[in-house]
Amino acid sequence: MNARDDDILKAAETWRKDGRGVALATVVETWGSAPRPVGSNLVIDDQGNFLGSVSGGCVEGAVVTEAADVIESGKSKMLEFGVADEAAWKVGLSCGGTIRVFVEKVG
Repeated sequence: MNARDDDILKAAETWRKDGRGVALATVVETWGSAPRPVGSNLVIDDQGNFLGSVSGGCVEGAVVTEAADVIESGKSKMLEFGVADEAAWKVGLSCGGTIRVFVEKVG
């Protein structure tokens, strides 16, 4: 079950108040079939905890990894994920969809 938007933002706020580094990932664009709509969020802290979803499958893991770099550097990133139809299910993008995810440091 996916967390509600207000739960995700509340977690980001709580984690920052606890002194953790935090990044927020947001789906900003989709093409074709995508598991999560534009505006979907994933919040990640510097300990590897996360809440929410931007896609599922291997994409989520890749976003968490990139978020660690964003937290450390403070520099936002635009990520794009897309695959051929035959590989789509392995990374969580059904029917060959493509998504763009913006990852920014919170704080």
